[in-house]
Amino acid sequence: MKLRELEQEMLVCAKCPLAKGRINVVPGEGSPKADILLIGEGPGKNEDEQGRPFVGAAGKFLTELIESIEMTRDDVYIANVVKCRPPNNRDPLPDEVETCWPWLQQQIELIKPKVIVLMGRHSLARFIPSAKISQDHGRVLRKEFPPLGKVIFFPCYHPAAALYNGSLREILLKDFKKIPRIIELIESGKLEKISTENSVSENPLKETEKQGTLF
Repeated sequence: MKLRELEQEMLVCAKCPLAKGRINVVPGEGSPKADILLIGEGPGKNEDEQGRPFVGAAGKFLTELIESIEMTRDDVYIANVVKCRPPNNRDPLPDEVETCWPWLQQQIELIKPKVIVLMGRHSLARFIPSAKISQDHGRVLRKEFPPLGKVIFFPCYHPAAALYNGSLREILLKDFKKIPRIIELIESGKLEKISTENSVSENPLKETEKQGTLF
């Protein structure tokens, strides 16, 4: 199956109660061959109306973040943990997240990104429950993701958080600046060879049994 075919299948999904209140399913958008997959929590009002991810105020900042590393939205792929808007923008319920999980799993398997950027605590919790966004943002975490093997995850604050807390804006910009370097290290095969004695800016890594690799 191709990614575009999968997106079309999502448009008629009615597997959970979120389908009853939605205007549009928001499958995701971007390059099917993206090196970077960005995953947020779920669609908001603007996204629900347009059927596109991150098109409101948070989306505008996300576009700025992507452009800060000299890329465009067409170069990456943007998705969410759930594909339909929860009522009144509430947090997705565990059952809703679980029901929607196969869609996101298939997207990851088809895209095969080099880095998965987990935007916000809900996205992080879905993949690495033991991690905390306040502690692990801007770090590399490596974890098994069958059938792709070890996958590189990169947690960061959700762009919407910067709209309510201005201090997070610079943190997000700083964290995003690390992404091109991480991809460079992956492509060169050097990611696993970096000494844990180096500074964070040099992407030092430390092995852990619970979370894979992080710095």
